[in-house]
This record gives sequence, structure tokens and C-alpha cells, in this order.
Amino acid sequence: MSLLHGQDCAAFFQENDLLLAWTNRQPLGRVITCVGDGHDGIWNLITQIGESFQRREVLDWYHLVENVHKVGGSNKRLRRVESYLWNGEIELALAEFEGFQTKPVVNFKNYVRKHSERIPDYGLYQDLGICIGSGSVESTIKQIGARMKITGAQWKAENVAQVLKLRCAYLNRAIA
Repeated sequence: MSLLHGQDCAAFFQENDLLLAWTNRQPLGRVITCVGDGHDGIWNLITQIGESFQRREVLDWYHLVENVHKVGGSNKRLRRVESYLWNGEIELALAEFEGFQTKPVVNFKNYVRKHSERIPDYGLYQDLGICIGSGSVESTIKQIGARMKITGAQWKAENVAQVLKLRCAYLNRAIA
């Protein structure tokens, strides 16, 4: 699913080539903020949007915090780590787990290192009005998912793309 300018929306069920073609046909700004949850599939798609110098890649704040809390342990430490990450202080956040070698800690450290270029000063971005979360896209996906599960509805996989297009048209106010 792609959401542009906070309103234009398109969704393509298992049709990434069509999604990318639609996105790249839209008028793109000089800087494009691309927010993702850390999944390689998302970032592989994002690398095909616009030009690399146009993209501002941001690791979704909610998903980053979700991964912090998977580590477990002291709530006080986890809050400090969150605070460091909110300010883009990656090394200070990782230092909080110095000496810990549990699987959750190792996984978290690897996640943060892998996406370190996508971890900005979230507080600054929020103050500047730059998107730091994928909540609006995920909310739209959940709305579509809820409609697909309406009691008594029967859906065929080949019809999903048409339903997604209709829902996006509605959200874009292209139809009443």
C-alpha cells in the first residue's frame, strides 16, 4: 500500500510492480519520506521509489519501540533506551545493553545496527512535521481487512485487487 501527500492512497494485492509503477507516476517531492517497519521486503520496494537522493528513509517509531520491549528486563533501562532512540542517540541506546548476550538483546542490537541510517532524531522530525510512523497506512490496511471479513461475505483471491482499488478510490474521494 502506498500513501502519498497524506491522502492519495493505492493498494495492490501481491502486485508490487504495479504499486511501484503507480507510486513513481505520482508527482514526487524533492524529498520523499519513506517509513517502514524494518522488514526487508518493504525496504527493497522503497529503494525503487524515486531517486536515492530524494528518499528520506525512516524506521517506524512504533516498531522500533516494539523491538525495544522485546528485550525485556528493567523497565527503567527500557525507558532510557527509548529516550536515547527518540533523540537519535543510537550508540547510547546500545550501550545500555553492554555485556548482555541473551538472544533478545543480540536480536535488538542487530536490528538497530541494520537500520541505524533510518533512525533519525525522532523528536526533531516530529517538531518539523516529518512523518515518523506508518500508523495511517496500517490503519487503512486494517479497515480494508475488516471489510474483507464481514460476516457472510465470500471473497475470491482474484477479486481482492478490485476491492482494494475501490476502497482506495473511496478514501481518495474519487467516488461518493
